[in-house]
Amino acid sequence: MNREMIDIEDYTILLEEASTDNNLIDSCFFDEPVIAIAFYGAGDVGLKVKFDGKIKEFRHTKGMVLSFYADSKVEFEHHVFKLKPLQCVVIATTIRNMDKLTNGEGLFLEKFLYQLVHPKDHYVEGPLLNMSPEMFQIVEQFFSNTYQNEIKMLFYKSHMTALLSHYFGQLAKQQNTKLNTSQLEKINLAQEILVSNLENPPSLTELAYRIGINTNKLKIEFKAQFGVPVFKYLQNERLKKAYNLIKNEQKTIQEVAWAVGYDSLGSFSNAFEKKFGFRPSQV
Repeated sequence: MNREMIDIEDYTILLEEASTDNNLIDSCFFDEPVIAIAFYGAGDVGLKVKFDGKIKEFRHTKGMVLSFYADSKVEFEHHVFKLKPLQCVVIATTIRNMDKLTNGEGLFLEKFLYQLVHPKDHYVEGPLLNMSPEMFQIVEQFFSNTYQNEIKMLFYKSHMTALLSHYFGQLAKQQNTKLNTSQLEKINLAQEILVSNLENPPSLTELAYRIGINTNKLKIEFKAQFGVPVFKYLQNERLKKAYNLIKNEQKTIQEVAWAVGYDSLGSFSNAFEKKFGFRPSQV
């Protein structure tokens, strides 16, 4: 488990990264009460939040954005497996620092995460979101950074601001669309179906049928929730999986293309280069 803490003005950034050939359970606590937003990138670790004899469990964390208030009595337990590494960026502050936050973040926290600013328990959870492609990219850049000293701090500060901007922007969009809980569950189910069937995904009509809404509502609400159309999201997930397969497993480019649903090697290579800026052979 690699864990790095960076203090920037009135925030603390916590970078957590872990992979293992066996099962790994890692627990952590906060020393004082915090308001925090956790962005889960590559991997799909299990998470258990424990407090007052209660357990809140998250089985699928990839792409999850979890906002919460937690005091020192709350335990966060990550379950890391061979095929489910941990990559998480946590941005945290304290209630006493609310008035000191620059760029209006204090006002945004009060507006969008009121229950966290005025907690009524040891652990209080905010809205559960899914990361947009832009947020995924920023999280990945936190872990691929090679800068040092003052430039490294500047890099972290700019990326923290960008990540928070995308997060609050997505909260604002979701608030405007006013999706109810049932609709959100259906859209999240659609996302799970796509991610589980990257090689042979359902058509838009079939996907809408499986979650119980019409295709037009699926297109509108999926974009409102994830920031991109259904099949743009699918393409992004395919290419991110392809990148990880090429980087971490001994597979040929053709095998990777097939594994993520591309019949044409040329189409796969072009899409890969358009997203990442380099060819698959250059990974």
